[in-house]
Amino acid sequence: MSQQQVSVRKQQELQLHYTNYKNSLQQIAQKIGDIEQEIEEHKLVLETLGPIPEDRKCFRMIHGVLVERTVKDIAPDLQTNLENLKKVLDDLMKQYKSKQDEMDKWKNNVQVVQQ
Repeated sequence: MSQQQVSVRKQQELQLHYTNYKNSLQQIAQKIGDIEQEIEEHKLVLETLGPIPEDRKCFRMIHGVLVERTVKDIAPDLQTNLENLKKVLDDLMKQYKSKQDEMDKWKNNVQVVQQ
C-alpha cells in the first residue's frame, strides 16, 4: 500500500469516528427533547387536575388502553412518573455531557492537515 492510500484510509476512519460521535450526540439530544416534552405534558395534566375534586372520574391511556379512574387514583401515579422522567432526563444530560467531553478530547488529539 502506498503512503497516499494509507493517508486516505486514515482520513476515512477519522471521518467515520467523527460522524459516529455526532450521530450519538444527536440521538441523545433527540431523547432529551422527547423526555422534556413528556415532562411538560405531565406538569400540564397535574396542574389541570389540581383544582378538580378527588372523587371525579377521569381517563388515562395506559399502553393504548383507555382506563377509567378517579383523580385521587391518577394524580399520585402521574407525580411518580414525573419524578422518574426527571431522573431519566438528568441521566441523559450527564450522558450527553460525557459524550461531548469525550468527543472534544478526541478532537484535541486529531491534527487537521490542509491539502
